[in-house]
Amino acid sequence: MNDDRESILPREVGKHARGTLHGRRRRSATGVNDLPRFRYHSETAPSVTVVIPTSMRGPISPTSSSGVPAWIDEVIIVDGHSTDDTVEVAKSVRPDITVIFQNGRGKGNAIIGGIEAATSDVVVLLDADGSTDPADIPRFVAALRTGADFAKGTRFVMGGGSADLTPLRRFGSKAFAKFVNRLFGSNYTDVLYGYNAFWRRCMNDLNIDCDGFEVEPLLAIRALRSNIRVVEVPSFEPKRLSGISKLHAARDGMRILRMILGEWIRPG
Repeated sequence: MNDDRESILPREVGKHARGTLHGRRRRSATGVNDLPRFRYHSETAPSVTVVIPTSMRGPISPTSSSGVPAWIDEVIIVDGHSTDDTVEVAKSVRPDITVIFQNGRGKGNAIIGGIEAATSDVVVLLDADGSTDPADIPRFVAALRTGADFAKGTRFVMGGGSADLTPLRRFGSKAFAKFVNRLFGSNYTDVLYGYNAFWRRCMNDLNIDCDGFEVEPLLAIRALRSNIRVVEVPSFEPKRLSGISKLHAARDGMRILRMILGEWIRPG
């Protein structure tokens, strides 16, 4: 892990990052070669909401909420009908936390609920198990303040890394990133990491409509398809501090693959 956080810059990964080749415009695999729809972000100090979905099968790590910088305007815990002390742990370390209860099942459903409840200019998504480091939030917000619409965390560039990935999950993460790049003309290094941040006004562009773990690559793909400005932000994934991984390599891998192919054939 590189501790010099300020020296690590975001990298462009949207279709426009590959928009030229030997001085000529290059057509992407999706047939889209327009320049990105850059928005003018006028907020010099945007308000920020952190959304942390929790699970009924694993308690929240205190680090997930206690490590959130004090200047964050709003922290929303989406309680997935937990039967442990998730809510009490969260409130004990940050009394001003807002707790809402999930109206369905799955991580995607929880994220939708959290974003809809958010009131700030910027939304940052963290995982409840401690595998997304709140200390990296300023890096994501800085990327948005300097022109990005969507900031995707990556573990596979300088400044990033992971203490939690098994060799199989590492291979799968890199393989899915290459597959998405091939189909959508992007330059991602990591599409499965749950650390994401974006301007809340981009919610309609992202149009989240899935319930499960495939929400992470869906967000990455929808950002590409809507042609907003996408950057990758290096982040180190600590070892999870609570719960266990609920991913099943074969089952969830096929679910992610079906989603990616479905997005590729879906009319633009």
